[in-house]
Amino acid sequence: MEDSISDEAVARLTLETLIQTAQDHLFIVDGDGRILDVSPGSAAVYGLRREALCATTVQALQASGVLSPSVSLEVIRTGQPAQIMQRTGTGRQVIAEAFPVYADGKLIRVISRSRDLTDLRLLQDEYALLQRRFAEHLKRHHEPDIDEDASIGELVVKSRIMREMVYLLKRSAPTDATVLMLGESGVGKTAFARQLHRWSRRSDGDFVDVNCAAIPESLFESEMFGYQPGAFSGASRQGKAGLLEQAHGGTLFLDEIGELPLSMQAKLLKVIQDGSLMRLGDTRSRQVDFRLVVATNQDLARRVEEGTFRLDLYYRLNVIPVTLPPLRERREDIRGLTERYLGQLNRRYGEEKVLHPSVWATLMSNDWPGNIRELENWLERAWLSAEGGVVGAPGAGASSVGSKIPHDAAFAEPGGETRQANAVALAPGQSLKAAMNDHERGILEALVKTCRTTYALADRLGISQPSVVRKLRRHGLRLER
Repeated sequence: MEDSISDEAVARLTLETLIQTAQDHLFIVDGDGRILDVSPGSAAVYGLRREALCATTVQALQASGVLSPSVSLEVIRTGQPAQIMQRTGTGRQVIAEAFPVYADGKLIRVISRSRDLTDLRLLQDEYALLQRRFAEHLKRHHEPDIDEDASIGELVVKSRIMREMVYLLKRSAPTDATVLMLGESGVGKTAFARQLHRWSRRSDGDFVDVNCAAIPESLFESEMFGYQPGAFSGASRQGKAGLLEQAHGGTLFLDEIGELPLSMQAKLLKVIQDGSLMRLGDTRSRQVDFRLVVATNQDLARRVEEGTFRLDLYYRLNVIPVTLPPLRERREDIRGLTERYLGQLNRRYGEEKVLHPSVWATLMSNDWPGNIRELENWLERAWLSAEGGVVGAPGAGASSVGSKIPHDAAFAEPGGETRQANAVALAPGQSLKAAMNDHERGILEALVKTCRTTYALADRLGISQPSVVRKLRRHGLRLER
């Protein structure tokens, strides 16, 4: 039957079927902006019948406010793919992207698609309203609905701001809305994500913790999506379920989401939207159902502007944003965190050590730029070096605490004393950034010879392990085994 139909007719029928069944709102525009065809669902979003849309131009639609701005016009202007947030005349907010089609070097078509984000924004607005109502509740009653001195799981919630965070997370836990954890490195984003999972209806499922910065880009797809037997050289004969499948029925926590490769961002977005994935080397899709929680210490909105993070994925993730404050802004939690971790150290090593009273003033006044992670690292070093049962006793050598706790472990000398870094001279014509980059490489080159793991190196430098991985990758260095 198909042999009797011309290739042109087959192509036309195929295109018509794609347009008629598309979930996104499709526009096909010629190189001058005339609209050639649209998908049926576009009428509801843009407020004009399909026939009326096909009888006009994107220039006219933008001028009349039916859509603003036009992503197709942006492609016609630049000749490059574009992605924008768009407001329609019906009051809808959509995310639109468009792609150019060239023939013999001439722009002949622009294909655009848009997806309505209005319901998503309404959910975000409802969450913002919840935050405002809770703030008003605090003003009226002064206390939230949880014990002031409670420690919940890994969380210490003595400060007012942290009790607010716990309250809001408990309110959002029963839903499946995506939560975006924001905050500096070391503030406890993973601990909050785990507790959110425990409070959720998925608590019987797995909590799958993925550090996006720690997986090499070349292995990312096979680790996340899994693979079939023989999918590639070296693949397991039994195949392997990916991390996304492992999270089925539970919670998927993607830490350092800002480090997700662009190619994987598009595939993750499809999984979020469709609830299905396909393993490498497979021909059938698999349904997955998980609660997504992501975390980053980066400004994702800025990454979107820089073109390193997809706008549509950003809006899919930024449903319930939760910003965890740094430790210096919640000093009331320092005592509870210190006591909790000191108890863990005592149980781990089978001894009962206590902190010398003189230590507290220093702990409470310190800024802790590395946040909870830095506090825990310092406590463990002090605990291990303490002579006797008192940590931080005056005159106890390495366990003593001076008036200032050194932050830059790269320059810490044995015995707890610190030295100044050698001055870095600028070479003729060298920028400050280049000089600092060379100096950083020199420090790393020296330390990779003595540190056996990236975690040990992170502890030595006083930074996070993902930061160490990125710095080593940038300088082309690796640890010496």
